[in-house]
Amino acid sequence: MKTAELLERIKSARHAVALTGAGVSTLSGIRDFRGKNGLYNDMDAEKIFDIDYFVKDPSFYYSRAGSFIYNINEKEPSVVHTVLGTMEKRGLIKAVITQNIDLLHQKGGSVNVIEVHGSPRFHYCLRCAGVRMDFEEAAVIVKAGKVPSCPNCGGALKPAITFFGESLPSGALRKAGEEAQNADLMLVLGTSLTVYPAASLPDYTLRNGGGVVIVNDMPTPLDGRALARFADLGTVFGELGQLLGA
Repeated sequence: MKTAELLERIKSARHAVALTGAGVSTLSGIRDFRGKNGLYNDMDAEKIFDIDYFVKDPSFYYSRAGSFIYNINEKEPSVVHTVLGTMEKRGLIKAVITQNIDLLHQKGGSVNVIEVHGSPRFHYCLRCAGVRMDFEEAAVIVKAGKVPSCPNCGGALKPAITFFGESLPSGALRKAGEEAQNADLMLVLGTSLTVYPAASLPDYTLRNGGGVVIVNDMPTPLDGRALARFADLGTVFGELGQLLGA
């Protein structure tokens, strides 16, 4: 399948959705987790995002996450983000389901973004109900080398990102499942489909008779069942953007 054929497939779909992973944001200069230059290679990422360790020592998360979480407002959306935003505006894409926590889909123009791994858009107190701090305020505190804290109890605030040991946000997961079941075409972008339950979403589309197109620089378990398989996200979406005049 060529890029022009892919665009025609998207245009002819009744309900097309996208599922995105960290590979989409590497084009914006954000490191992924499991790629060749991923965070797992030189940082203890599982420990950084472990809920038990956060409760024990929240400063460990904040001291290490500052460089790749709290500077995301300085990052610009990639061609993938902006073309998906254009597609949604034109009614070609109904929703973006993302495993990412960088807010770049919204910055790229997408509105119906389902964040299945949570979001740093706000921070909250684990003890005091209703205490919230938005990302921008938290980022200023973290960049100053401090830990955002609750004005009531003084405890550390936690970002609304899903840590290891926590359940995924049920509302987002339910919406993602509904979108995947309704989709007759799912674009799987920049994810190796190894982290569950998000990795099971394309199966919902396939079981309901839909098709899957994969664009990823590493193999995935569904490559053999995909309608088409591309390797280079930047090239594919650069060409899609040109065809769309975006």
